[in-house]
Amino acid sequence: MEPKKPPYVERSAGEHVLMRGGSVFIKTNGVGPQSKLAMGTQQVLPGVGIPLHRHFEKDETFYVIEGRGTFIMDEQRYPIEKGGTIFIPKLSWHGFENPDSELLLLWMMTPAGIEDFFRSLGTPPGTPAPTRSKDEVNQIARQYDTEFR
Repeated sequence: MEPKKPPYVERSAGEHVLMRGGSVFIKTNGVGPQSKLAMGTQQVLPGVGIPLHRHFEKDETFYVIEGRGTFIMDEQRYPIEKGGTIFIPKLSWHGFENPDSELLLLWMMTPAGIEDFFRSLGTPPGTPAPTRSKDEVNQIARQYDTEFR
């Protein structure tokens, strides 16, 4: 019998990968009771942002833990700050800009599966990030029902 996982996950716990220089902690693994939900945190360094993209089969929610910036969805721009929540239906183009503030975001997606996207594009801490073209990024992203503009 598999050991029971505790219902609490500490702030720095979870699988840690780096995306565009910032830390991503995957808090769920898409197995067992969490199989319908993927969840994690994402650090977005100042000036880095998250490029415009969409998910074909997944709805997404963000909670802004720290920072401020601009959220873009379907050509509309919205100011965001600590404590705000963002709801994104599947197929909506969305991204983030944060020119002068680091963002720390909690993300949740349903159904699960995006955690494998982070594993495929992210790198373990201490490992150099590979240089990928936009086409190479999209080729990987499409495996996880995601595409970038």
